Amino acid sequence: MMLSSALSSQMGAATGSLAFPVLGPAGVVAVRQWVAAVLLVGITRPRFRTFTRREWLPVVALAAVCAVMNLTLYTAIDRIGLGLAVTLEFLGPLAIALTAALTVSRRKLDLFCAIVAGAAVVVLMRPQPTTDYLGIAFGLVAAACWAAYILLNRTLGTRLPSAQGAAAASTVSAIAYLPVGLWILVHHQPSLRYVAYAVAAGILSSAVPFLVDLIALRRVPAGFFGLFMSINPLLAVLVGWVVLDQTVGLVEWFAIAAIVAANTLSVLRSAVAVRYDA
Repeated sequence: MMLSSALSSQMGAATGSLAFPVLGPAGVVAVRQWVAAVLLVGITRPRFRTFTRREWLPVVALAAVCAVMNLTLYTAIDRIGLGLAVTLEFLGPLAIALTAALTVSRRKLDLFCAIVAGAAVVVLMRPQPTTDYLGIAFGLVAAACWAAYILLNRTLGTRLPSAQGAAAASTVSAIAYLPVGLWILVHHQPSLRYVAYAVAAGILSSAVPFLVDLIALRRVPAGFFGLFMSINPLLAVLVGWVVLDQTVGLVEWFAIAAIVAANTLSVLRSAVAVRYDA
């Protein structure tokens, strides 16, 4: 289930990128947000009228973070490819895990993981004739947004039941994208095929992972789930290669593997620490 969720997420991003030539990243993100909001609201049925100001504040903040995160990620995908964009975005949760580990334990292994991840990012950003620094910057912004997304979801989890916070944030984000999305659809008048690509991105990258992850987390420990998330950058490279004919060099492969390994060690270290404390 976790493998299908991760694969669905990357397939959704790859499918959405097929609509970039007509809709652009902003147009694809707009349609994706609309689809995600409709599906999540239909599934969770949040009670908007009962939300208090204390609950609405993190909802609006999460909506803003989601809007920026998806736009910067899709822009990065458009400029530097699916594999590298997702790898850079993955630095967000890795930074959260390493910060927590270093704050609590300050052990050499956690510091080593941080150094390895940092060195890998330097390798990915090394100057080359084809280096797209703006695309890399968008990927790093997406990473910062993913870190904020994790922290805000923790806050919402304590203030709203079930996944109502995520559904409410998706709705606010979808509403914010209405002017941009409608302007693009009216002025570009895309064919049904490109709209279908964007709709598929919303289903595969938002709705399917949300539902499958929700079920999977009832069957596996959260630590193992976080560990398995490390597969996403590797799947992104493979999906980008198979679906979009995007390739990365051997050095980039080693850098991506180093980031995945750093996250794996960090999550394993955290899981062991939790068991020891318990």
